[in-house]
Amino acid sequence: MKLKNKMTKQLLTGGLLTAGLALAGNAQALTVISFGGASGDAMQEAYYAPFSQQTGNAVTPGDYNGEFARIRAMVETGNVSWDVVEVESPELARGCFEGLFEPIDWEVLGIADDLIPAAVTECGVGTFVWSTVLAYDADRLPRAPESWADFWNVEEFPGTRGLRRGAKYTLEFALLADGVAVEDLYDVLATPEGVNRAFAKLDEIKPHIQWWEAGAQPPQWLVAGDVVMSSAYNGRIAAAQEEGRNLEIVWNGSLYDLDYWAIVQGSNQAETAYDFIRFASQADTQAEYSSRIPYGPVNPAAIELLSEKQAARMPTADANLEGALAVNTDFWVDFGEELEQRFNSWASR
Repeated sequence: MKLKNKMTKQLLTGGLLTAGLALAGNAQALTVISFGGASGDAMQEAYYAPFSQQTGNAVTPGDYNGEFARIRAMVETGNVSWDVVEVESPELARGCFEGLFEPIDWEVLGIADDLIPAAVTECGVGTFVWSTVLAYDADRLPRAPESWADFWNVEEFPGTRGLRRGAKYTLEFALLADGVAVEDLYDVLATPEGVNRAFAKLDEIKPHIQWWEAGAQPPQWLVAGDVVMSSAYNGRIAAAQEEGRNLEIVWNGSLYDLDYWAIVQGSNQAETAYDFIRFASQADTQAEYSSRIPYGPVNPAAIELLSEKQAARMPTADANLEGALAVNTDFWVDFGEELEQRFNSWASR
């Protein structure tokens, strides 16, 4: 009788354990969408895999090119398949205003005091600081370019150039190339005359431009010899440098900003999303990410965990901020859709 009871107990316990494991295995994974590429690879090693190992919560990573319309369509149709998404600051502000992102409960998240002020917003949690820079192939140019004016100089620097297919960043670089001072840039761009001036400047080199849409394209094109210089995300160029490619960065005239984690409105994984964002905001995980790709951590304590060489490659290093400009989020929230429409019309002609 005792043996029978013991066997019954073992069967019940085993059955419950098996059922529990089955339920855990069938639990919905947290879908995290980033811009992919080298940054996505670094996130896999620093965030996704360790988070899954330590918490038992599976992460399904994905990537996109910042298509804001995809997020809007999900929320408007109620067919939300993304939980956490990496967004740039203008899209974060616009999405927050439109109700596409869940407001962040900072008391529940509990990490506001650990992050730089710019990382703490109504609907997003900063994840890193990046720069869009001028990058070039040092093996294919007679001398090093020093500014966006050199980027526009096809006589002294012959060859195809790469620019992001979009108004954002591209219009800023056009005005810088036309001699507008960094401190005056957004004041000029906020006027009809300034916008016309930027497009007129783009007209000058339109035949020499190869337009990129994904951050992985500029380093690929530079390595392949398709372009001799390009606007590019600093981390993507650094990844190519790590592979032994002779690519260089011009920090003068660069634009820097934060990317943010946002939780898509309608996600049923909000609690797990908070756990993930909290995990990815720790000093050690941020340092691990930044050691793999030089985007600046938003948790200042992470800098102390990086080597001096690693810290010097960050957009936030003092030397790299000389002549750089913060992206004006308010400007792009106010004028972004109008300027993107005009740019698309101009680019298609």
